[in-house]
Amino acid sequence: MAKAFVFPGQGSQAVGMGKALAESFAPARDVFAEVDEALHQKLSALMFEGPEAELTLTANAQPALMATSLAVLRVLEAEAGLDLAKDAAFVAGHSLGEYSALAAADSLSVTDAARLLRKRGEAMQQAVPIGIGAMAALIGLDLDGARAVSQVAAQETGAVCAVANDNGGGQVVISGAKTAVDAAIEIAKTKGVRRAVPLAVSAPFHCPLMQPAAEAMAAALADVEIRRPKVPLVANVVAAPVAEPQDIRQRLVEQVTGTVRWRESVAYMAAQGANTFIELGSGKVLTGLLKRIVAEAQGLAIGTPDEIAAYQSIPV
Repeated sequence: MAKAFVFPGQGSQAVGMGKALAESFAPARDVFAEVDEALHQKLSALMFEGPEAELTLTANAQPALMATSLAVLRVLEAEAGLDLAKDAAFVAGHSLGEYSALAAADSLSVTDAARLLRKRGEAMQQAVPIGIGAMAALIGLDLDGARAVSQVAAQETGAVCAVANDNGGGQVVISGAKTAVDAAIEIAKTKGVRRAVPLAVSAPFHCPLMQPAAEAMAAALADVEIRRPKVPLVANVVAAPVAEPQDIRQRLVEQVTGTVRWRESVAYMAAQGANTFIELGSGKVLTGLLKRIVAEAQGLAIGTPDEIAAYQSIPV
């Protein structure tokens, strides 16, 4: 039974994330302390107690989600004997979760991952003034349909509109200038979309408007040590494994403006034999998407002490 370990992205954060882990397990406390020190901020207190509005800020949510994922991993290593190098066929993460996956695979240190994600969150927030950009989920359109709608909206408005996330199961997220995204929503209604839902986000992620943030991340990543991952990493922008440090750097930069090809990433791992997908961290978003992509796959989300025990019930 081949296992893939996957790591959630923004939107999975919640006040209280990681708190029970920290109360129950020293390895989790160690991770949170390391992230707090790296950021010179008591991020763990914000995670455990809120306020929610501050935790939701992109610059806080991104390192907080990584910290929770790595805390779960360290607890599994200590309590369940997990050895990622032996037990995982692949790792992958949704958007910022790719940094979590790299830290899990010892390609990035936890400290570097936290600092990079703080920089990434700040840069993405600053790239586009609030209110200028928007994102929307198109439910019931496939990738090609969403691309076509985005292209027409961009042509009609003269503004950016692009596919941000291909999440699978007929859920595609578009991103760009608000005028173009609003136009795309109306166009999608004529193309058979079941629902078109504007998303409550602070910036238009994963589209060309994020180019200033991509440039900031290129500079930040240039100074960070990246090692070959000890487990194959399936990268968002290519939906295929990357291993060489310079390739990883490039993909992380491209990811800021590029499409998160999650559906294809999961399908690739399944085609290579992965039949159990274990989501480490806050929430169960990726586990929920799994059955829409690979119906026969088994999914398990682990983010609490009670869920730690469930991992041990999976056959080796």
